[in-house]
Amino acid sequence: MADISSITPTTVNTPVSAASPVSSTTTSNNQTLADNFQTFLTLLTTQLQNQNPLDPLDTNQFTQQLVQFAQVEQQLKSNDQLATLVSLQQTAQATQALNFVGSTAVVDGSTTSLTNSSALWTLSAPKPVNAHVIVTNSTGQTVFSGDYTVNAGNQVFQWNGKGNDGTQWPDGNYTISVNATDASGQPATISTQIEGTVDSVDLTKTPPTLSIGGNNYTISQVKQVIRSGAQQSSSSSSSSSSSTN
Repeated sequence: MADISSITPTTVNTPVSAASPVSSTTTSNNQTLADNFQTFLTLLTTQLQNQNPLDPLDTNQFTQQLVQFAQVEQQLKSNDQLATLVSLQQTAQATQALNFVGSTAVVDGSTTSLTNSSALWTLSAPKPVNAHVIVTNSTGQTVFSGDYTVNAGNQVFQWNGKGNDGTQWPDGNYTISVNATDASGQPATISTQIEGTVDSVDLTKTPPTLSIGGNNYTISQVKQVIRSGAQQSSSSSSSSSSSTN
C-alpha cells in the first residue's frame, strides 16, 4: 500500500512578472494542488480503514501533510493577489502615460530638437557658476559654443540655431554639454534637462515610454509637466545675444 508521505504538495516558486503568463500558471498549480490533495485524502482514508489496531497510524504524519497543503494553498493565493496588484499598477501606469500626450514635459537629457530655429534645455546648478556651453549636431560636430554665468537653480538655455559664424543650422537633434567652474575656479556639476512635446506613448513596453522629439523616456524620468499655453517661469540665457557677428 502506498504511504501517505509519497504524496507531497507541489511547491510553487513561479515569479510574478508582467511578461509571465500568471493566470494560466496559477490555474495549473491550483489544479495540481487539488488533485494531490484528493489523492492524499483517498490514501489517508484507506490507511485509516486498514490500519493495524496494534500499531495505529501516526497522526503527526498526516497532520504535517495537511499543514504543508495549507501552506502551498496560501502561497498560491498570495501569487494571485500579487498578480492582481501588478495588473492594476500596469493599468495605472498606462492611464498616467496617456495623459501626457500633447503636454510639454521636462525630462533628464542633453539631446533635444531644433524646431523653427529654437532649441531649449534646462540647466540645473547647485550654486552660481561660470559655464562653457557647447552644442553639437547628430554627427558630433560643434555648431555653437559660448560662455555664460549660470545662477543657482534651474534656468532655461535657448539656442536660436545660429552658429558662432552666423550660419543658420537646419532643424534636427542637437546635444548640449556644459563645463562649469565655481567662483573659486573649482569644477562644478551642471545637470541638463530637455523640454519637448510628448508626441506618443508606447504601451507595449513595461513601463510605458513617452516619445519626445524622437527619443523615448519613462515616466520616472519626467521632472516637470507644463500644460498647454503655460510658460515656464525661469530666467533664460539665449545664444542669440552672444553669437559672433
